[in-house]
Amino acid sequence: MADIRSLHDAVADLVHDGDTLAMEGFTHLIPYAAAHEVIRQGITDLTLARMTPDVVYDQLIGAGLVKKLIFSWGGNPGVGSLHRFRDAVENGWPRPLELDEHSHAGMANRYVAGASRLPFAVLRGYRGSDLATRTDTVSSVTCPFTGEELAAVAALNPDVTVIHAQQADRDGNVQLWGLTGVQKEAALAADRVLVTVEEIVDELTPRPGGVVLPTWVVDAVAVVPGGAHPSYATGYTVRDNAFYQAWDPIARDRDTFAQWLDTQVRTDTVRTEGAAVR
Repeated sequence: MADIRSLHDAVADLVHDGDTLAMEGFTHLIPYAAAHEVIRQGITDLTLARMTPDVVYDQLIGAGLVKKLIFSWGGNPGVGSLHRFRDAVENGWPRPLELDEHSHAGMANRYVAGASRLPFAVLRGYRGSDLATRTDTVSSVTCPFTGEELAAVAALNPDVTVIHAQQADRDGNVQLWGLTGVQKEAALAADRVLVTVEEIVDELTPRPGGVVLPTWVVDAVAVVPGGAHPSYATGYTVRDNAFYQAWDPIARDRDTFAQWLDTQVRTDTVRTEGAAVR
């Protein structure tokens, strides 16, 4: 059953040095506040997993906390490259970064296998690509019924998954809605789950297309209004497009990035400005 806790305490208890950490959210509900708390606590040697690592992982990589990235696309959406990510790959700064790259379908199926507690998933994919030659988490199997050769991807079971959602009730049941990616699968695949939410409500009202994670799936809930900023939470906040544009020059230069990290993350508690609360 989920405990309702402060973000600081939840991160300190659930995220550890050397963990495989998944922070999922597609376009909105990206758990920036939780990522910033990881930076403030200096939790390091992380293996990060995310279908679409964007600015939030650029920040964690630039902070020197990441040794490996499991992913299927990386960029600053609508703007361009992730410069801290590129610097780590191309120059080993602030530390070398190991990569395990997949297709979107491959990553989604890895989470599904992990959530199902199966050792691998099967899909039609990776043909015409050399990705399978660059990772030991892609192989092939022959269908016992048709003889067809299919791609197989190893299950992904994070030590901890962190997501942001709109609501939780007082028992720790969580509901998210709007654009949903693989939050449900990433949560079910993990050993430990932390959810930051916009608010606690007395009762969850069913939403069209909503996803409910029952309290027994979640270890801790932290109330962090605006915790997805600069991304957004449907029904609560709006996307801060200006931040994504401003990130490009910040991340291009090591010193500028380091100054931003010191003044905007390490010295703050939880940043919520720029989020238009309902």
